[in-house]
Amino acid sequence: MSTSGAGLALWQVPASDTLPSFPAVVFYPSPVATGTTVIGPYTFAATRDAAVAPGRHPLCLISHGGGGSHLLYRSIASHLAERGWIVVCPEHPYDNRNDRSRVNTDEAARDRPRHLTHTIDALLAHETWGAHIDAGRIGVVGHSMGGFAALAMGGGQPWSITRVPLDTRADDHISAAVLLAPAVGWFGAPGALDGVRIPLLVMVGEHDPVTPAGQVREVLAALPPAVPLTLDVVPGAGHFAFITPFPAEMRRPDFPPSVDPPGFDREAFHATLPSRIARFLEDHVLSLR
Repeated sequence: MSTSGAGLALWQVPASDTLPSFPAVVFYPSPVATGTTVIGPYTFAATRDAAVAPGRHPLCLISHGGGGSHLLYRSIASHLAERGWIVVCPEHPYDNRNDRSRVNTDEAARDRPRHLTHTIDALLAHETWGAHIDAGRIGVVGHSMGGFAALAMGGGQPWSITRVPLDTRADDHISAAVLLAPAVGWFGAPGALDGVRIPLLVMVGEHDPVTPAGQVREVLAALPPAVPLTLDVVPGAGHFAFITPFPAEMRRPDFPPSVDPPGFDREAFHATLPSRIARFLEDHVLSLR
């Protein structure tokens, strides 16, 4: 599945009765050849406000990590858009680079899946985007706490820091999920993963001290046997390998998201990571229609 180019638009997800408004970047297939767009220190392989390719397209959400940014997964988002996907990257309220007031809290864990479900609902109701989205073909990609949110949307029941179930809901829109270095510790209670039914691609770094491969493997062993699970341990990678490489001027030892274990080449990894994710989503989401 491919188109000639990728477009990009900035969008403000509207507030709901219980959630504030929050920003998002929307990538989408376009008949216009892919250009470049600069936002802050980042260069995106997408043309700002280009025309949207005709027809309805599958949708993918990308959820950033705790205290992170919706601008950090550019390589994945642009690649998916060029392959025919609409991709939305929301900034999670109170759990982002500008507002860390709820980072690593029960409130953030409870609300992250709600942010994503609300984003889907708002997109489907939007006068422009709603006409271009195939509501029967939706997937989600999440990194770290974003991976947590994706697993909760897929039917996982997270438990709070004080060991009580969090008030989250699975989202029936989601047909498959990609979990990148997922924060799985919230799903350690007996039966927490019994409700998962969707295919999962899980990728974790060999040298990740934040979400260690052993912990991820141990927790996900409790998935129902019928759940299609692919677990890849990325040789040499750390926790932040799944973030698009930062501009050279932002790479420094005191900025951990820009740093990788010695010998790991993030640039080379991102030459193949987007297509790996795209193939999985195409196999498990596009096959539904």
